[in-house]
Amino acid sequence: MSEQRIFGVTGWKNAGKTTLVERLVAEFVRRGLTVNTIKHGHHDIDVDQPGRDSWRHRAAGATEVAVVGGQRYAIMREQEEATLAEVLVRLAPADLVLIEGFKREPHLKIEVRAGTGKPMAPDDPNIVAIAADERPLDATLPWFRRDDIAGIADFVIATLSR
Repeated sequence: MSEQRIFGVTGWKNAGKTTLVERLVAEFVRRGLTVNTIKHGHHDIDVDQPGRDSWRHRAAGATEVAVVGGQRYAIMREQEEATLAEVLVRLAPADLVLIEGFKREPHLKIEVRAGTGKPMAPDDPNIVAIAADERPLDATLPWFRRDDIAGIADFVIATLSR
């Protein structure tokens, strides 16, 4: 099996990371690629609702609960926070995995900035481009406007093809 092609989107809170990921997914799908995404949050998440049957299964002590219906399913696992590697191996094969967050992981990333603001991690060699509405004053990396979705998508494909 070939190595997964992954690319990250990082940045400060409210910089536009989710919007960029959403628009990149649509662009890559339009180009015929299959795309998986991973979103890392800093707080506990729960896709379940108290009182629902699946919630009751978890409350009773189940380690994993799969909820299946219609055209989707979710698996909820009770454990310490999963690593990026643990999540990646559970995903179905895809042409590309876009990762929002996991800023300390060593995959290539584009940093999203709301303005010309301060860099997320100025010494992170895995940040290979910047997306901002104006050219950042400290920009030594390739810079894209946040709405240049086609240009960013081209850059991601070219970078991962090296």
